[in-house]
Amino acid sequence: MTNRRQLLTGMASAALSMSAFQRAFAQQFVDANEFGLEAADTGDQSGKFQMAVDAAAALQQPLYLAAGTYQISNIAVSRPIIIRGAPGATLRLGAGDAILLLGDCSDVVLEGLTFDGIDALGRDGALLSITNAQRITVQNCTFLRAGTGINAYNMQGRIENCALSNIADTAIHANDSGGIDILGNIIARCGNGGIRVWRSQSGPDGARIWGNRISDIDWVAGGNGQNGNGINVFRADNVSISDNHIVNCAFSAIRLNATKNTRVIGNHCQDSGEVSIFSEFGFSGSIISDNLIDGGAAGISMTNFNDGGRLSVCQGNIVRNLLERSPNNPDTVPYGIGVEADAAVTGNVIEGVPGTGIAVGWGPYLRDVLVNDNMVRECTIGIAVSVAPGAGHARISDNVVSGSGEHAIIAAQWDEIVSRDLPADADQFPNVAIEGNSVI
Repeated sequence: MTNRRQLLTGMASAALSMSAFQRAFAQQFVDANEFGLEAADTGDQSGKFQMAVDAAAALQQPLYLAAGTYQISNIAVSRPIIIRGAPGATLRLGAGDAILLLGDCSDVVLEGLTFDGIDALGRDGALLSITNAQRITVQNCTFLRAGTGINAYNMQGRIENCALSNIADTAIHANDSGGIDILGNIIARCGNGGIRVWRSQSGPDGARIWGNRISDIDWVAGGNGQNGNGINVFRADNVSISDNHIVNCAFSAIRLNATKNTRVIGNHCQDSGEVSIFSEFGFSGSIISDNLIDGGAAGISMTNFNDGGRLSVCQGNIVRNLLERSPNNPDTVPYGIGVEADAAVTGNVIEGVPGTGIAVGWGPYLRDVLVNDNMVRECTIGIAVSVAPGAGHARISDNVVSGSGEHAIIAAQWDEIVSRDLPADADQFPNVAIEGNSVI
């Protein structure tokens, strides 16, 4: 008599009679353990798990994995399927590069699984590799002890409510994606990055990153900003980053490099080792608003006009309690907000900066900047504006500067202060319009 295990195993390799299909289809799910998977087996069970995946996909039924630890690697998923684990269902990496390989597929759901790399911290691969995939959902999963947690190339879908920790390189790396949502994840103790959204060439991406908790991101691979970031967006346009809680990153909580039309809204950034929110190198169209920055070496930077960085709004942020120096980048000096070109800086509150509250331009790199209605308190210098040869126009109006340690509003040529009281000396600097500021 043919039992269910024999029936489903046969389906993985040969055609079945119509009655056999009907019997299998009548079940609500496929039990992976019917293929001989055993939680107590410490050997490789990849072949058995692959048969279970193929059978469930053929039946168009969810694959259920009972609690236990199963050593597998390089399991290929190429058809629509739901793989759901019971609490405690753990997939442990065997000798291969990855646990699951999703490729050229769509409509795949992974839910409630633990991916354990065990000793893969020195490997370059990812526990979950996704390539050329649409409508993918990874939810309520855990990723532990790996080189990379999830590597997604040309993926559209969602990664949500997952926990990723003790990752040697990056927790989630999405490259050349086409609309990926990364939300509600907990990411901790990563060697080089929390979430990376990159593209091989600049172009539309549309990633949405919100509601994640990210902490303790190191920069083991070194560099001057490509590593050590909670969220890093590189050459990816039309990305939204909102309502994330990011603590203790070696460099930036949020770093945008060569991006267009990026929104950074409502994030909590604490104790960053360099610039907390950095929009740099050829960016345009950054909106940075309603963020709270507490601690760190510097607050918000929208600079690199020399490399084409321009066009930004910085509004409604709080920056407070900055460090005297960066623990990781000796070139970083403390400032609350730095801005250079085609930008509005309005309605921000900056307090407790052992440097400049708002730095407007650097040398000749200044063009069309509006700084108005900000509150700058207890900074060494309140507002500094570049008046170096070649510097463009800035308007400084209706700001409140209170309790400055040395000077309230100054004019500077690079590092040199050329006016300690810019409002009084405004006639000497035609590139600056200044009015209505209150100095207390």
